[in-house]
Amino acid sequence: METYLICLAAAMVGGLMLTRVTKLMNLPAVTAYLVAGLLLGPFCIGALGLPGLGFNSLEQVESLQVLTQTALGFIAFTIGNEFRLTQLKTMGKPAIIIGILQAVATTLIVDLVLIGLHLLWPQMISIPCALTLGAIASATAPAATLMVVRQYKADGPLTRLLMLVVAIDDAVGLLLFSVSFGIATALADGQVSVLAVAVEPIVEVVLSLGLGAVMGWLLHRTEEFFHSRSKRMSLSVGFVLLTVGLSTLHFEIGPIHCGFSLLLVCMMTGTVFCNICDTSEELMERIEGWTMPLNILFFVLSGAELDLEVLANPVTILVGVVYIFARSLGKYIGAWASAGMTKQSKPIQNNLGITLLPQAGVALGMALTAATLPDGALTRNVVLFAVLIYELVGPALTKRSLLAVGEIKPEGRVSARKLNEEK
Repeated sequence: METYLICLAAAMVGGLMLTRVTKLMNLPAVTAYLVAGLLLGPFCIGALGLPGLGFNSLEQVESLQVLTQTALGFIAFTIGNEFRLTQLKTMGKPAIIIGILQAVATTLIVDLVLIGLHLLWPQMISIPCALTLGAIASATAPAATLMVVRQYKADGPLTRLLMLVVAIDDAVGLLLFSVSFGIATALADGQVSVLAVAVEPIVEVVLSLGLGAVMGWLLHRTEEFFHSRSKRMSLSVGFVLLTVGLSTLHFEIGPIHCGFSLLLVCMMTGTVFCNICDTSEELMERIEGWTMPLNILFFVLSGAELDLEVLANPVTILVGVVYIFARSLGKYIGAWASAGMTKQSKPIQNNLGITLLPQAGVALGMALTAATLPDGALTRNVVLFAVLIYELVGPALTKRSLLAVGEIKPEGRVSARKLNEEK
C-alpha cells in the first residue's frame, strides 16, 4: 500500500513540476502529465526497480485502472454539461451532422489506405486488421480536449461545437467499431454473426443511454433532499462513482451479450442532470475543481501505460505511420467537408479537424477487444504507437487551433487563463 501511495504522489508532483517546463515551451499542461508518465513508467525511471520511484511494470500501472476509469467517468459526466437544451437548439443539428460524417469519413479513408497497403504487401497487414483499424481511427479522446479547454478557459463557436462533436464522436465510433469488428471476425473465422454485427452494438448504445438517463434523473431527485452546497457536491461525486461502477457490468439476454459504454453512460447522466437541475451549473464548477488531481493522475498513468516496446518493431512503425497519416487526413477532410455542409465559418472549417486528432483511452479499449483477431497483436501495437504520437502532439495542435480562431489568448506575462477569465 505504501509503495502505491508513494508512486501516486510522485506521479502527481512530477506531472505538476513538469508543467513549469512545458509552459516555457508554450505547450499545454496535459502534455507535461503524459511525458511525466512516460518518464516514471516501466521503460524509464520505473525500470530501475526502486520501490515507490516510478512504476516498475505495466501490470503495476494496470492495477490502478480503477483510478483511470473513475477519472474518465468524471470527464464524461462534465462533458454532458455541454448538451444543454439551450445550446442544442442552436448547435445541436450541425454537431450531430459533423460528428457522424467526420467519423464515417475517417473510417472509410483509413480502410481504403490500409486495404491498399494490404494489396501491395499482403504479408504486412490483413484485411480484418485494416477494417478494425479503420473503425478505431474514428475515436477521438475527449479527455485531452477537455483539459486544454479548461486550462485556457477557451470559449467561442469552435470550442462549443468541438465539445459536442467529441461527445457524439464516441457514440458513432462505438457503432462503427462494433460493425467493423464483427465483419473482421467473420472474415477471419469464415462465418457471419448477425448479432455481433447488427444487434449488439445498438443494444449497447441504447442500454448506455438508458442507464445514464435513469442515473441523471435519480441524482436530481436525490439532491432535492439536501440544501448544503458541500453535501450536494459530495452526493454528485458519489453518484458518478456509482455510475462508473454500474457501467462496467456485463450480462446476457438470451444469445445477446449486453454491456455498457462508460463514456456514453456518464455523458448521458451529466446531460440529463444538467437539463433538469436548476443548480447544476454551479455544481459542475465545484466538481471540476474537486476532480483536478484525479485528472492529473489519469494522464500520468496514461503516459506510464504506453508500451515503448512497440517502437522496436519496424512493421508496427511503418503501418503506424500510414495509419496516422490516413487518420489525420480523414479527420481533417471529414470535419472540413461536414462543417462546410452545415455552413460553419471558414475558421471553424479549417481548424475543427485538427482539434479532433487526440486519441487515447477509447481507442486502446477497442484495440484490446481487437486483440482476439488472428493478427490482433499488430492492431494493438499500431494503436499504441498512434496513441503515443497523438497524445504528445494532439493537445498542442488543439491549443494552436483554438489560438488561431481567437478563442484563447496567447500567453505572455499574464497567463492565458487570467486573460480568458476577463473576456
